[in-house]
Amino acid sequence: MWTLDLIEELPRVPETYLKYFENTDGLFEIRVQHGSDIFRIFCFFDQGQLVVLANSFQKKTQKTPKQEIEKALKIKEEYENEKK
Repeated sequence: MWTLDLIEELPRVPETYLKYFENTDGLFEIRVQHGSDIFRIFCFFDQGQLVVLANSFQKKTQKTPKQEIEKALKIKEEYENEKK
């Protein structure tokens, strides 16, 4: 919750906690560390204000799994289609 509060309160969140995911049309990655475990939550913004959480996973390797990126992009697309 601390990381989500940080995103809500700060006008500019450090990349340590929130990073734009290149070549994804608006997908961001929230980074959460609990002890030695590292978790990632994909999210995107709705009209610059609302943070929509898509999917999360525990990161065990240096590279983000492609299927997790694809899942997040599919959730984003479904969200945007339902808003229309």
